[in-house]
Amino acid sequence: MKIGAQEEYGMRCLLRIGSSNLPEGLTIPDISQMEGLTPANVAKLLRILRLGGFIESARGRSGGYKLAKPTDQIVIGEVLAVLGGRIYNPTFCDSHSGVSSVCNHIIDCSMRSLWRAVQNAVDIVLSRITLKDMLADEKVVTELVSTLSAGLTADQPLN
Repeated sequence: MKIGAQEEYGMRCLLRIGSSNLPEGLTIPDISQMEGLTPANVAKLLRILRLGGFIESARGRSGGYKLAKPTDQIVIGEVLAVLGGRIYNPTFCDSHSGVSSVCNHIIDCSMRSLWRAVQNAVDIVLSRITLKDMLADEKVVTELVSTLSAGLTADQPLN
């Protein structure tokens, strides 16, 4: 399992915009320079975030990118879903059937159960973290994630 570059860099761009105090927002060159990303990559990521409803853009000389809603209303799980970051999708088995058109384990699959449970646990944590939380320092975020994941005990069903 891994988080891809699109999710990582998209989150970094969103965090950068969220932490900006500039009334006009940040430009693609600003974000590109601050994050060490190419302008083309930043433009692509900002388009995805804009279409997802997380940021808005203003054109013109004093234009830039700003958040579309308050930081406490931007849920990280929703941002990652828009950027493409899911460990398991229900259509996963359709694209990993091997040489057959249908997976040999379509009826009884313990792996599907595992990936579904892992995705559910990740979704539970990510659905409770907002951009406001992520703008805190690392220690605060670590404590929050620890608290949220501690609620996922081994005897709790993950459905």
